Amino acid sequence: MNPENLVRNLLAWFAANARDLPWRETHDPYAIWVSEIMLQQTQVKTVVPYWKRWMRALPNVRALAKARPEKLHKLWEGLGYYTRVRNMHKAAQAIVERHNGEFPNRFEDILELPGIGRYTAGAVSSIAFDQPRPILDGNVIRVLTRLFGIAGNPRESKTNAKLWRLAQELVQQAATLQTHAPRPTLRAPHSPPPLPHPVSAFNQSLMELGALVCTPRQPRCAVCPVNKSCRARREKRVEQLPNLSRRPQPTQRRVAAFVVQHAGRFLVRQRPADVVNAHLWEFPNTELTPHRTDLKSAARDALGFSPQTIQPLCSIRHSITRYRITLEVFRVALNPARLPSRPRGSWLDESSLRRLPFASAHKRILSSVLRR
Repeated sequence: MNPENLVRNLLAWFAANARDLPWRETHDPYAIWVSEIMLQQTQVKTVVPYWKRWMRALPNVRALAKARPEKLHKLWEGLGYYTRVRNMHKAAQAIVERHNGEFPNRFEDILELPGIGRYTAGAVSSIAFDQPRPILDGNVIRVLTRLFGIAGNPRESKTNAKLWRLAQELVQQAATLQTHAPRPTLRAPHSPPPLPHPVSAFNQSLMELGALVCTPRQPRCAVCPVNKSCRARREKRVEQLPNLSRRPQPTQRRVAAFVVQHAGRFLVRQRPADVVNAHLWEFPNTELTPHRTDLKSAARDALGFSPQTIQPLCSIRHSITRYRITLEVFRVALNPARLPSRPRGSWLDESSLRRLPFASAHKRILSSVLRR
């Protein structure tokens, strides 16, 4: 396999096939960093409107550093994995403190920022600053294991190190090219975006190939620009690679949530700082188990008072990490003669609720309740 031909073929393919994505219309490291963090475990089509809204609200590092956590969580609402946005806030504050608000251009400085690992630091360094730093995400792992016929588990240290070395060799090859790759067709509203340099374009081409052609299932090998170099295709092992170990079976959980309204206000609560979906808002809820199925008892524990009646409202299925959760939602009526003095939450009106960031499943409850 000739590395130079491989790199040139991918650059030419990327120039003709790159998707028109808003963060590709700039070399601003802040904008690229935001996109990379949002794209972690999230599909591109989901990220685009979030990225645009974020950049309008927080156009630079200093704006992010000064933003209130409530605003950040509201802008992020629905993207999940909220630790990402909290780390972005910390990283922006570190950039203001250590780098006078200018996004650092040294790989080592980027890597030191909260929430940034080797992949993200490499992506920002290569895409924004055209530095020959390798990247290795799920798409790139899939492309490289198939191209080079790597049978080892990419999650194991020896195979992972080999993949990083291959990624480094290829991006270094891109850095030696003397001419720029042709610019992809983009529809910027005013002036054209900066011409992509070989390093920037090459790393993006690896990710793009994995997203559009070298997909996990039913890869489009016939239209792959480097199919003649692909060892997995020659050996008919495309579907077997990458050789990832099976993940544990998801755990099923059952949770009851309670919607209670009084004098035009709903009882809600904020999640504590040390749990999943920290700082987000939700309706009072509690887990049901085979040994704990009594709804009145569960409602009393979640609400801090005994309800007069409990009526089914809706059921929502969702996932958090390895858990598959069935959220059973109930509408609760208060006893007017015994209003709670110390409920476990806050009574908030509709306008206040709409301004708060809710966990995704509870946002669906809120939408259902406010429509009725």
